[in-house]
Amino acid sequence: MFKVIRFLFIAAILIALLATAIVYGGLALSLPALSGVSTATTISDTAYLQRDELGTAIIIADNRTDASYALGYAHGQDRFFQMDLLRRNAAGELSELFGDAALSLDESTRFHQFRKRSREIVAMLPSAQKQQLNAYAHGVNDALAQATFPSFEYVVTQAERKPWLPEDSLLAIFSMYLDLQGRSLNRDLTMGALEDSFGEDMVGFVTQPSQYQAALDGSRFPLKKVRIPSLSAEIVTAAMTRDIDDSAVVGSNNWAVGGALTRDGRAMLSDDMHLGIQVPIIWYRAQLNYKEDGDDRQITGVTLPGAPAVVVGSNGHIAWGFTNGYIDTADWYRLADDDKTALVSESIPTQKGEHKYLLEMSEFGPVKIVNGEKFALSWVAHQDYAVNLNLLNLETAQTVESAFEVSKETGIPVQNMVVADKDGNIGWQATGAMPDRRKPAQIPLPSFRYDKAWGQQARDVPFIINPKRSMVWTGNSRVVSTKQDARFGNGGYALGARSVQIKQRLFEKDVFDPEDFYRIQLDNEAFFLDRWHRVLLTNLQREPARFNDDITALENWQRCACADSVGYTLVRKYRDTLMDILFAPIETQLAENGLSLGLLERQLEPALWQLVDEKPASWLPAGHADWNRFLTAAYVTMRDDLMVDTTGHVDGSLQALRWGSMNTLNVQHPFSRQIPILSKLLDMPKAEAFGDRYMPAVQGKASGASQRLIVQPGDEVNGILTLPGGQSGHPLSPFYRSGFDAYIEQASTPLLPAQPHYQIVFSPAS
Repeated sequence: MFKVIRFLFIAAILIALLATAIVYGGLALSLPALSGVSTATTISDTAYLQRDELGTAIIIADNRTDASYALGYAHGQDRFFQMDLLRRNAAGELSELFGDAALSLDESTRFHQFRKRSREIVAMLPSAQKQQLNAYAHGVNDALAQATFPSFEYVVTQAERKPWLPEDSLLAIFSMYLDLQGRSLNRDLTMGALEDSFGEDMVGFVTQPSQYQAALDGSRFPLKKVRIPSLSAEIVTAAMTRDIDDSAVVGSNNWAVGGALTRDGRAMLSDDMHLGIQVPIIWYRAQLNYKEDGDDRQITGVTLPGAPAVVVGSNGHIAWGFTNGYIDTADWYRLADDDKTALVSESIPTQKGEHKYLLEMSEFGPVKIVNGEKFALSWVAHQDYAVNLNLLNLETAQTVESAFEVSKETGIPVQNMVVADKDGNIGWQATGAMPDRRKPAQIPLPSFRYDKAWGQQARDVPFIINPKRSMVWTGNSRVVSTKQDARFGNGGYALGARSVQIKQRLFEKDVFDPEDFYRIQLDNEAFFLDRWHRVLLTNLQREPARFNDDITALENWQRCACADSVGYTLVRKYRDTLMDILFAPIETQLAENGLSLGLLERQLEPALWQLVDEKPASWLPAGHADWNRFLTAAYVTMRDDLMVDTTGHVDGSLQALRWGSMNTLNVQHPFSRQIPILSKLLDMPKAEAFGDRYMPAVQGKASGASQRLIVQPGDEVNGILTLPGGQSGHPLSPFYRSGFDAYIEQASTPLLPAQPHYQIVFSPAS
């Protein structure tokens, strides 16, 4: 019997070893060749793709078109599956990879018909841009042809690698529209439903201006006393508490100072875009070296795998960075009975064949039915000018003014573009696709009020060059003046607390070094939560014996989202809890139509504070005798729930609620979420929290700074570019995790690539 058990045990080990060897053997076969010689039919002269120790793609070519080919080759080698997901996500074609579980997502995305729009836009692009897309696509496909063994994602999904098409690069950009603007599309529907159910006073109450305003011109909306609308006892009693906002913690920062505020007279730019972070990361390091009109060009920064442009970076003359603009770029129109619509059949490829889906269209846009009524969506992403390659124009701009001029018709989701140049000039401009319609709406409009100017891109975009204090800053909140706000509208601006904090930090110094900028990027002080800390501490001090440990934690909260702060966790979660409970009557009503206050959450702070400050009787949640008892009960419930979720029981040390543990950064591969056994192979090591929202150091459990860039044009050698992960999506690549440790340790990685370790030479076919 013992021999049988021993035999089975040894056999099991051998089978496990064999399986491991097969897995790793298959993975090794799919590793791309990083050095060698390749012949290309689409390049005009010899080109080079080099890689340094981080895997930075260093491209040397005789012209921009050949550089696009080499960049496509690099992206195809390191990130093809990620690129495939981007195009499929925008086109509504994920079901072909992931089966019927993705059908509902594909149907919701097909609402926008981005595959069809991409084909039409490619046909209309200038020939020079088509040339770039074609060269890039050839590079991607040549890289695929060299990889005879598919990457593990295609082995797992049993899906076919399809060639890259020029239209797919536009789909990659459309995918960014979905990421940056998609969640805000139902905002006007939510406002309309709020008005229908609760009246105009409620809309005015929940969207009242905030004290946190940091527009570049200093303009402010007045903080007028707003009357709190009453709620009926029936609505309060029926309220069901739920998380109002469970979205990823996102929010980007950028700022610049002019040459008068630096030691060498060059302007200085900082840019840290905040997005969801996963494996592989969204951005890809690259340096393009090519000739243009007889001049040598060198552009260094980050690219989006799937597109041939440097998204954020420096060309030696100017440096540029982006944050999402949140200008209003979508309106809903309530259709009348005589408005004509038509059903369009959409065919979604699946693993089992074709899935037919009917989409209702109108002359104003695709149609959605809400509470029995038909609404049509006009969104900038549906317009012909939504996507193009005009971002390439920044590569040859040499001044702030020229950068702004060549980027006024750039086809990307509207961004706050901050530019600095080597002569010391700085500026901000709203850059990207913005409709020329004159009166943005906050609620659905009747269809007869449709503005045909939707078909044209706005040219009167707001901008500022060399302001008086020689500083500009943005953080997703309102940047435009109050007058310009009426022209371009509020598409869901951030609260403004983060922008105010950045502005405050900039005002604290007269001369800046890169290290000063990095400290601001990593600033996790909790100025915004100060008053909520006072509310909670004052309330608990009424019962010092009962809440002794809690009071101690709050008194030592350090006023920061620091890893060892328990008090920060208590304050942060307490505010969230109050919001969820107090707005539950409204949220419950909206949920009946599939809507949520989550789309307005970033504007709820003034209304939430007013409720806690004034304590209106009609808003007191059911089951509580008075507001003070409610405020205490809400805290106890919140704290106990956190303890149970964290430790499994109510009793225990509050140290279990350290912020570092509550907001741990967990950077995962999409596959490991579904197949946990792959986590060790695919995921990055977990890291204790070092930030949160409403502060420059934005960080959530799976989100944060997707890059940290600091650069002075003309002094790129001292520039910083730190990314939260590596270049390659292949788990056995030496570049899979490169750079992640420096990111977590808050170290600064150089912007410029190091000496190359690998080289592929591309020779034109004779």
